[in-house]
Amino acid sequence: MPMPSSIERFLGERGVRYETLTHRKAFTAQEEAAVAHVPGQAWAKTVVCLADGEPILAVLPALYNIDTERLERLSGARHVRLASEKELAPLFADCEPGAMPPFGCLYGRRVFVDQTLTIDQDIVFNAGTHVDAIRMSFADFSELVKPTIGDFGIRIQHQVV
Repeated sequence: MPMPSSIERFLGERGVRYETLTHRKAFTAQEEAAVAHVPGQAWAKTVVCLADGEPILAVLPALYNIDTERLERLSGARHVRLASEKELAPLFADCEPGAMPPFGCLYGRRVFVDQTLTIDQDIVFNAGTHVDAIRMSFADFSELVKPTIGDFGIRIQHQVV
C-alpha cells in the first residue's frame, strides 16, 4: 500500500515541503527508526489515546512511553488511556493499522507533542503505511498541525542482561 493519497493531497494543498522515505516493513516505532536509519530520538511515533473518551494524538520519540498523568494535565482531561486497535481502526481508515501520521487536523483530532521532539530541526514519522515515512522540518510541522507542546514522555530504560 503506497502512502495514502489523502496525506499527499493534504500536504500538497498546503504547500508544505517534505521528503518521503521508503524502508523495509517494520511495525514498532523503534524498528521503523532503525530500518529508516533515523535515530530513535528523532523518530516521532503517533499514539492514539482517549482523553475522557475523545480520541487525541500523542506524539513522542520512539524511545519514549507516555506518562498518562502528565498527558491528563496537559490535555485537561480527567482520564487518559491508550486506544485499542479496535477503537482506532475507524479513525484512520486510509492508513494501515498503527501507521497513522501525526496530522490531527487531517483527522479532526487534537495533537499533543512531547517537548523533546522540538529539539531537532526535523521530525520523521509514519506516512500511513509500515514502509513509508515523512521527514519535514519541525517548524513546518508545528505550523501545519498547531500541536500543544508539553512534557509527557518517559524515556524507556533498557535493561542490560
